[in-house]
Amino acid sequence: MQVRTRHTPAFGVARLLLAPGEAVQADYSSMIATSYGMVVDVRPRGGSRSKAARAVFTAPAEGGWVDVAPALPGDVYTLELDGVSGWCVSKGCWLAAPATVRTDAQWAGFRGLFGAEHGFVEHVSGVGALAISACGSLDVVSLGQGELITVDPSYLLAYSEHTQARLRAVSQSVSQSVRTGEGLLLDFAGPGQLLIQTRNARTMAALLAASGHSR
Repeated sequence: MQVRTRHTPAFGVARLLLAPGEAVQADYSSMIATSYGMVVDVRPRGGSRSKAARAVFTAPAEGGWVDVAPALPGDVYTLELDGVSGWCVSKGCWLAAPATVRTDAQWAGFRGLFGAEHGFVEHVSGVGALAISACGSLDVVSLGQGELITVDPSYLLAYSEHTQARLRAVSQSVSQSVRTGEGLLLDFAGPGQLLIQTRNARTMAALLAASGHSR
């Protein structure tokens, strides 16, 4: 799969270019259009074939394309996985991935971060292009050896698996959740790379819903 982006950074769209017979997985709700002949297999969540379902798009004999876009305004970014090093990606930010990319929410590297809980980040590895979305613009932060940064989980998109990460409470007086990142902060130490979005997706979604502009 190859990814071509357009309308970035404000209203990003990713065109997924598929070879003959190649398949890609994406949320059905993110699909804008496909080339003619694309096979769409909607895999329901919770027993209903709704637009919230996951879909597998398979290209016909001549190949084809799928256009996908996030629900919220912002950038789209292609994370190239090399089969050697993985990334830790916030749940809900990825747009599309080929079958050669796999996710593991129980990756061993999360034990020191989340303990026995399922956290708000999942490990992604394999080979190929992972299309992810940002609310607002996307910043790429490269940390040098021993360089430190603190990030609110609401703005985190991804970080390279070898980046050191520590989770701590903002304050003992507010509730915390490792499943959502609520009430928590992430401390990172380099070397490593982070992808950060410039807007809070939950706040933006709530504002759009209140104004009647949800997708």
